[in-house]
This record gives sequence, C-alpha cells and structure tokens, in this order.
Amino acid sequence: MFIDDLLLKYDSDKISIGTLASHSSLQIVHGAKQEGFKTILVVLKNRLWFYKQFNHIIDKYIVVDHWRELCSEKVVNELQSENTVFIPHGSYVEYVGLDCALNLPIPIFGLRSLLQVEASQQAKMNLLKEAGIPIPRSYELGEEFDKLVIVKLPGAKGGKDYFIAKKPSEVIEKLNKLVSQGVIRDPREAIIQEYIIGVTAYYHYFYSPILNRLEILGADIRYESDIDGLKRIPQNFTVELGLEPTFTVVGNIPLVLRESLLPAILDMGLKFVKTTQEKLPPGIIGPFCLESIIDRNMNIKVFEFSGRIVAGTNLYLNGSPYSYLYWNEPMSTGRRIAREVKLAVERGELNKIVT
Repeated sequence: MFIDDLLLKYDSDKISIGTLASHSSLQIVHGAKQEGFKTILVVLKNRLWFYKQFNHIIDKYIVVDHWRELCSEKVVNELQSENTVFIPHGSYVEYVGLDCALNLPIPIFGLRSLLQVEASQQAKMNLLKEAGIPIPRSYELGEEFDKLVIVKLPGAKGGKDYFIAKKPSEVIEKLNKLVSQGVIRDPREAIIQEYIIGVTAYYHYFYSPILNRLEILGADIRYESDIDGLKRIPQNFTVELGLEPTFTVVGNIPLVLRESLLPAILDMGLKFVKTTQEKLPPGIIGPFCLESIIDRNMNIKVFEFSGRIVAGTNLYLNGSPYSYLYWNEPMSTGRRIAREVKLAVERGELNKIVT
C-alpha cells in the first residue's frame, strides 16, 4: 500500500499530528501537545481568527478556502513534509467527501476502510448485527409497522433532519421532501428503526493495537434540539403549534454509568473490535463509539456507531472517571490518540496504528 511506502520516507523522530479545524480538533491538538508532538490544523480562511486564540497548542496552520482542498497537491505536500499523522473526526468525511477521505495520501490514524461503512446506515447496522450486538428492529421503506419509528439519514449529520413517524406513508412523504431539498439523493439511503423509550447513552472506547487492549474512556448523552426543548412545552401546545421534533445535536452531557452495566458495555466493545478485525482487517484502531438506548429493564440496544473520535469526548479534556482507572493521570481521548502514536513510534510500530 502507498501508506507503507510513505512511512518509509517519514522521519519518525519528527512526527506531527494534524487534523481538520472542526469537531474535536482542539482536544486533538491539546492532547498532542501534552505528548510532545508538533500540531497542524487545516483550517478554513474565515475560521482562522478563532483558532489563533489557541496558538499555544497549534504550531502550524494550513489555510484553505474549501475543505476539499485537503486532497490538493499543495496541502498534501505540506502535510507529508511535516511527517503528519492525520486524525479523522466527525467532520472529516462530511466536509471533504468520501473519495478524498478514502484516498488522502497521508497516514490516517484509525481504520480507513471503516469510513466507507460509516457512509451507509445499512452497512453500519449490518456490521453491528454481525458482531452479535443487540440492535433495534429495522424496517424497509414502505414496510408496515405498528409502532413509532425514527428515520435517520446517512453520514455524520449530527442528527440533523432525523424525524419520528407513525405511518409508512409519513416516512415516504418526508424522505421524498428531503430528496427534493437536496438533503439526500435517494430515500433508500435512510434507515428506519423502531423508536425505543429509554435513556440515550454513548460509550467512548479506545482499542490499542500497541497494548492489545480495549479501554472505556467515557460516556455521554447528546443534547438534541428540538426534541429536548419540547420537554419544556406542554403536550397540548406542541400539538396546537404543529411542532415536529428534530434531533440536531447541539451539545453533550457527561454520563457516569452504573458499574453493573460496565461488563455488558465492555463486552459489546470487544465484539465490535473482533468483528472489524475479521471483516475489515486489520480492524478498528483507536477511538470509536457505540451509541445506544438503555430501557427501564437495563436492556441495551445499540442503534449506531462512530468509527473514530466523537464530540462527546470533548467533555473530558482533563480525563474521565474511566480513563483515570487505566492511566491514573489526565487522559482525554485526544491525548490517548497521541499516547498511542508515541508508543508506536518508540516501538517502531507506527504501521500498526495507521492505514
């Protein structure tokens, strides 16, 4: 692979850590500086002023007019000259496009092939199912159902334009409207799942190929507008105003789980790691997230996953209660990424953590 050839040209004593200036980039560069790395942000020109407020943790800016310039020869040459390991996050594919994300000629920390799976809701659910992880029931477009469903769109859209429906005809009508608005290309790109009553819980994991272990680094709840805002409006007002809830994520809330839930949560993470190793070798590398509902009987169903660092980890820049159990020092997910890179460099095993 071209990445193996590129690593041979890299000076392992001068590795830089770079990412797009969005999503969890400040956490990533903060953690990288803690571990002694040079940091690089690819930043939009109109956002440069903001990120310059953090010059103490950002060593170099590569300024672009459009995100898709990431794959331009100029930007690629700059990143390669700095021996950059690039960290993908939730904005990566969404902003630069799948083709650029898959073919960027820079070592990517993590499992590059998983990005293609993440682009399809159906493929994501199939992978969870193959792993033996409990998931909600899904329905085909037009299939009859007799309960509430939630309809989710492909890609890392942060819940934007997701909706609840009671009838198959509602699903078809709203998806066709989203197609006409250019939000999606085909109604079949969406996934229709049973709506489960319970608490949403998002688990932050980190799989280390260097230490050969899976760590739980934290958990969070997403704060979603307007579904959470509607809780403060009497139900009759909601009906009268014709308000329909959406699920756009506006922030994250810390969550400390009952310890009795942790064995099941770790077991699901281990199943996910094993399945990616079998289906998408070499398997998941670094951070990922299983996104779930916990019902009144403590049953957990995973409705989605993210195969890279998630924004909920921004809650724990100084570490979480779980990361302290592993490291006994402040350990954000951003720093954990940098620690893995550092360990890999020290052991001459950088090829184990990049694709």
